[in-house]
Amino acid sequence: MHARGSGRQRGREDALSRERIVAAAIELLNRDGEAGLTFPALSRHLATGPGAIYWHVADKGELLTAACEAVVIRTLKAVPAGATPPDTIRALALGMFDAMAASAWIGSALIRAESSLTMVQLIEPLGQQICALGVPKKVRWAALSALLSYILGVGGQNAANQQYTHAHGIGRADYLEKICAAWKQLDAQTHPFARSVAGELRTHDDRADFLAGVNLILQGMSTLRR
Repeated sequence: MHARGSGRQRGREDALSRERIVAAAIELLNRDGEAGLTFPALSRHLATGPGAIYWHVADKGELLTAACEAVVIRTLKAVPAGATPPDTIRALALGMFDAMAASAWIGSALIRAESSLTMVQLIEPLGQQICALGVPKKVRWAALSALLSYILGVGGQNAANQQYTHAHGIGRADYLEKICAAWKQLDAQTHPFARSVAGELRTHDDRADFLAGVNLILQGMSTLRR
């Protein structure tokens, strides 16, 4: 455990706010991934000593949770006020999809932060909109679970795909063209569907496909009301 200092050292530590530390951590996470977030790297990034950082953050786990929380709060604040429940859910879902695309580490960090209030900050607004849609109480948890799993799962997979293509120097168009060509070579008797949608795979929009899935879930919720 790191003791807090006093005097001149205390002044330096107070100047280095928790908000600055979290913002710097997000920059490192976006640039180098979770493995790149170390206290020495963060110290160099902030041009300070590790002790000044430990004044505000106990360890990497706390820092990762705080960074995740900051991104989630920023996403929630961007949702338009006064929107209908379906539009609010769409905005929340797309906001998280975009956040994970920009910060691939968020999906796994959110899952590991389930014991904290970070996940609750996402669950609560989604749950409130599900209630506003008139989904019966006995199936609200199932509806929330399906929606949340879809947002984190598809958003996380999209982020992972982006990381893979970037790490291997592959352009998205080339990557999809390669898969499309492979699908077109599949046997027509055993894989008729895959062959039929191969052309769409080449030009599909990940964000639009994600939103289509959200809309399907919303349509399913509308049947629960009946």
